[in-house]
Amino acid sequence: MIEPDVAEERHQAIIDDVKATVSKLGGEWHAAEPWGKRKLAYEIDHKPDAWYYLLTFDAPTEALAEVTRRLAIADGVMRHMAVNRIAGQTSAPAPAAAAAEA
Repeated sequence: MIEPDVAEERHQAIIDDVKATVSKLGGEWHAAEPWGKRKLAYEIDHKPDAWYYLLTFDAPTEALAEVTRRLAIADGVMRHMAVNRIAGQTSAPAPAAAAAEA
């Protein structure tokens, strides 16, 4: 999650840094999928929304640790989470309005 007031160029710089780190440390980069600006369930640092991105890659433990460390100290990154991907489940969740109508 990237802070809502961060310039779009910085978004790409953060993604490029993750991509370079993964590649340099023996991982395999797959994709960066923008999920758009979404409202948070609760405010973080008095900010009601954030930009969401899904970064998909395969990486050894050392690469994941380095990516996690870099995201934790990167300016503009509100939160991040690494999870084990389940094949076929990488698309963005439906916006809240669409989910309520279903």
